[in-house]
Amino acid sequence: MTAVPTPEGARTLRAPSGVITMVLTGALALFLLVDAVARGGWGQMLLLAPWVLLGLWIIYELSFVSHVRMDDGGVVVQNMLRRTSFGWGRVRDVDMRWQLVFSLEDDTDVTCFGGPAHARQRRSRMREEDEQKVPAGVRDLTEIRDRWQAADSTENGAIRRTWDGRALVALVVIAVWATISVLLVANG
Repeated sequence: MTAVPTPEGARTLRAPSGVITMVLTGALALFLLVDAVARGGWGQMLLLAPWVLLGLWIIYELSFVSHVRMDDGGVVVQNMLRRTSFGWGRVRDVDMRWQLVFSLEDDTDVTCFGGPAHARQRRSRMREEDEQKVPAGVRDLTEIRDRWQAADSTENGAIRRTWDGRALVALVVIAVWATISVLLVANG
């Protein structure tokens, strides 16, 4: 888990594989677009760009955008296009199954796709007497539980479920661009 330090005690947990995947696919997308300009010119690149950007958008949604952001007031869980925010007072339990799960007072569970995950214990190549390291997911779960227990239980913050508007707008722009591209090619 990578933790992005933010002001006022907030912490964002995101899978490091998502960051690596975005950097690599972003570089590949840039290479493909520059190659399209070099081989066919700007017009060809503008016709091909929405398809490359659509692929990049899908990778972004599947691997990078999911995260858990927590501060003293509560938690924001972003799972792909869906965002759930709630105050610590609305949490009944925090558990780690395969992924981090918040059980809320309205009898719903919020599974965190981008939060800490249950990892296999690493085998040590050293002697068995050596101290075993605590997995990062367990350390993150402990920190989350500590914040939950230390939070003011009277500050309940409503449970809000919203859509990721910016990602949806980007998808609509890419879809319109792709439609225009197909119509231009079809009409010759």
